[in-house]
Amino acid sequence: MQFGIFTVGDVTPDPTTGRTPSEHERIKAMVAIAQKAEEVGLDVFATGEHHNPPFVPSSPTTMLGWIAARTENLILSTSTTLITTNDPVKIAEDFAMLQHLADGRMDLMMGRGNTGPVYPWFGKDIRQGINLAVENYALLYRLWREDVVTWEGKFRTPLQSFTSTPRPLDGVPPFVWHGSIRSPEIAEQAAYYGDGFFHNNIFWPADHTKQMIELYRSRYAHYGHGTPEQAIVGLGGQVFMRRNSQDAVREFRPYFDNAPVYGHGPSLEDFTQQTPLTVGTPEQVIEKTLSFRDYAGDYQRQLFLVDHAGLPLKTVLEQIDMLGEEVVPVLREEFAKRRAAGVPEAPTHAARVAAAAATAVGADADKEVSAS
Repeated sequence: MQFGIFTVGDVTPDPTTGRTPSEHERIKAMVAIAQKAEEVGLDVFATGEHHNPPFVPSSPTTMLGWIAARTENLILSTSTTLITTNDPVKIAEDFAMLQHLADGRMDLMMGRGNTGPVYPWFGKDIRQGINLAVENYALLYRLWREDVVTWEGKFRTPLQSFTSTPRPLDGVPPFVWHGSIRSPEIAEQAAYYGDGFFHNNIFWPADHTKQMIELYRSRYAHYGHGTPEQAIVGLGGQVFMRRNSQDAVREFRPYFDNAPVYGHGPSLEDFTQQTPLTVGTPEQVIEKTLSFRDYAGDYQRQLFLVDHAGLPLKTVLEQIDMLGEEVVPVLREEFAKRRAAGVPEAPTHAARVAAAAATAVGADADKEVSAS
């Protein structure tokens, strides 16, 4: 099972000091967070994509390429890449380039985004959000698998005998997660292609997340990719830890109350009770994270949000230290003990290259048998 950090890259004033970091400071902080994730042995760093203040990560492949050059083991991903407003041809080329530079240590998560004004900024209509996600991904899927593509759709200039470059590393396209909070069409899309499904999970009660994952799992099996239990699922979650739970609540409360993503709404106590948010000790984080399996089944990737709401970088790095040293080792062991037989590991480039080679050998053997 893979564990990591996902960031939205918000530039938010620290409510305890009133200080707001500059964009430069926030971007550099995100890089430091990724490097800390590698240092403590986490598996994944994922950055969001936003084109509006107060968020700064508008160019994920630029940031991830920089991080790739400074890390050795970390898987680099997105949370999410906007399949609706980005040109699928540019996505194919940008992420194939990143795949080469990172020696395969990358994947990406598709999403529609949650900021309506972004659509017209890129010449798109938000009312076509689902249709854009479906058509654009269908083209992207072909661009990574077919050397020459002729294509015509509703939302983009037709392509005639087009080859996107570079071609995917080792002939294996980047693994794709489809991220969605509430759209069954996206769960269906992930299932249709046999891709991964990531539920952000941080704003919703367990019953809702369970419903979305069960839909994806059942449709994954319907399309012949395996059993429902073999579907590839990822979850989000957010944590804030201190040695003493009262200290954690006292320190995190002003950040929660003023956070742009969930401040000024339900109380910290209600939000903690009804969603995956855990504010307490490392032991409490372990206990609650293990409970995700009760409604999501055995899953492959757990990402934590730890760097939002104006939390200072020093505090964020402390959180990652605690994850790497105290939380994730226990979670790895406990999830492994509980994993049912036949549930696959999280996809990696190396494993997918090996699987593709095995499939090719099998196909060659079938040809020889047919010819004999």
